[in-house]
Amino acid sequence: MKIIILNESKAPDPLNNVEKRCAATPSSAQRLVKKGATLLLEAGAGVHSGYSDKEYKDVGVTVIDDVNDALSTADMLVAVNKPTDAQLALMKKGAIVVGHLDPFFQQSLVESIAEKGLTAISVEMIPRSSRAQKMDALSSQASLAGYVMVMQAANQLPSILPMMMTPSGTLKPAKVFIIGAGVAGLQAIATAKRLGANVLAYDTRPVVAEQVESLGGKFLKIDIGETGQTKDGYAKELTDEQKAKQQEAQRDAIADSDIVITTAQLFGRKPPVLISKDTLALMKPGSVVVDMAATSGGNVEGSVAGETVEVNGVKVIGNGYWSQYVAKAATDMYANNIYNLVDEFFDDETKTFGLNLEDDILAGCVITHDGNITNDMLNNAYKGA
Repeated sequence: MKIIILNESKAPDPLNNVEKRCAATPSSAQRLVKKGATLLLEAGAGVHSGYSDKEYKDVGVTVIDDVNDALSTADMLVAVNKPTDAQLALMKKGAIVVGHLDPFFQQSLVESIAEKGLTAISVEMIPRSSRAQKMDALSSQASLAGYVMVMQAANQLPSILPMMMTPSGTLKPAKVFIIGAGVAGLQAIATAKRLGANVLAYDTRPVVAEQVESLGGKFLKIDIGETGQTKDGYAKELTDEQKAKQQEAQRDAIADSDIVITTAQLFGRKPPVLISKDTLALMKPGSVVVDMAATSGGNVEGSVAGETVEVNGVKVIGNGYWSQYVAKAATDMYANNIYNLVDEFFDDETKTFGLNLEDDILAGCVITHDGNITNDMLNNAYKGA
């Protein structure tokens, strides 16, 4: 089985972001080589996350300068994001493509992959089950994002997070309000608490209140009627009436906070707007808001994808690409997710990836196969159902 690892730093994306992560580390690559896989790495793929080409060569990886010459021989192409159309066009029918394919918002790409006869594994679609936890790249990167967002907010705040008692007086701890207690939100709560802040959090799912409190945060209780979560643990979309009640109830908490971090993202849909410009105007000058969803639509009115801007005297951070600020950790985690995925379905006798589409994990994350889009959720979304 021949696996190619892309260098995705070569071409910046539309927001001029240079990808710093890589889909393999020397450690994960070595384990795949020992299993009998042949690994080809595009030169420079690991440099931005602290891994030299030599480190990959030392564990049996072949480093190549021009990936295009080898794509037609690849059994699997592994990336952090989406390969280019030109790269996909060079691949042989039946080859497997793995990465963050953003399938709900990349219909033309997914259809193109299917038409080429390629099998696509979208890591976003890996089920949130106990067995799949070790492969769940969405969660591993979101956890790092939660940490990074708190650190970015702390760097922008013109004060400190912990209480400090000095001979010249006492500084009160900063107040941090975190909206959304999923993977990213819980890590943000834990990080802000470790830094000494007073932390308040809210989520539409009352079931997560215990998790918030176990990390030392307080849970803001808002009665907006019946809410819940999907079978995969994502918050369900609220009605317009529920959204209005939620925003009104959160207004006081936002106005009283030094830092607000929004992490509300809906799986496969545009994120909800949680904070209006009018609400931002209620915050103290110098306050900081971090909009995790800025690059996909935004939770905060006035946030700008890829930038930090000032709105009504408040710094609004919409930089995005959160886990790339800790690129080595992000690469280590993602590479392990990919290794665990390949290892789970690797046939030691034939040295191939076993595509058992009856398996519950592959049934969820394999989105194209044998010329068709195989995921029912995606097919319904594309039809507007």
